[in-house]
Amino acid sequence: MSTRTVVPARAAWSSVIRAGETLTLTDLHGNQAVDFLVYDAHDTAVRYSAPDTIHAQGGIFLTTGSVLMSNEHTPLMTVTADGVGRHDTVGGACSKESNTLRYGHHTWSQHACVDNFLAEGARHGLGKRDLVSNINWYMNVPVEKDGTLGIVDGISAPGLSLTLRAERDVLVLVSNCPQINNPCNGFDPTAVEVTITAGATTGSAPVDGMTTPGAGT
Repeated sequence: MSTRTVVPARAAWSSVIRAGETLTLTDLHGNQAVDFLVYDAHDTAVRYSAPDTIHAQGGIFLTTGSVLMSNEHTPLMTVTADGVGRHDTVGGACSKESNTLRYGHHTWSQHACVDNFLAEGARHGLGKRDLVSNINWYMNVPVEKDGTLGIVDGISAPGLSLTLRAERDVLVLVSNCPQINNPCNGFDPTAVEVTITAGATTGSAPVDGMTTPGAGT
């Protein structure tokens, strides 16, 4: 059984994904960055760790077989399929502060991923101190040998997707990136689709205070 939800351009979404279930993110129109955070659904102090993930897999880009590791160096989710081949772990989430620094004070009023994460996280009792370095699915952030990085045109295309399997009950936060000042969304944010599919090992006890699979904005 699967549950599908279209996340509008610039919007946020969240859900609990049970152990063994899969989450598929589909780039409906192409070149749309999807900012992503994941927490242990029963103890949100255990959450995605970029350093642990990069260390465990020996590289900064994610693709099929990559395991999203927690700050306790335990697995949260695994990428089981990937139609794109490379996803970013170092570019971070756009914010009003970073937008004004990079693009000018006239961007201050623009909606940003940090706003999405804070609003959606608040539904689960999370606050600013719970935000950590995030994953940017579909975002193309090449890194040069000298450490210089940039945000350039994406390598995704309409209809491409990636699938993650939950290794435990997890809470996922998504910000369908609203950025319009760099090419991460082709300067034109678009909708994406999220699909939760039941797995053979689902059936964990309810998670108090958390949404059920498929819930969100």
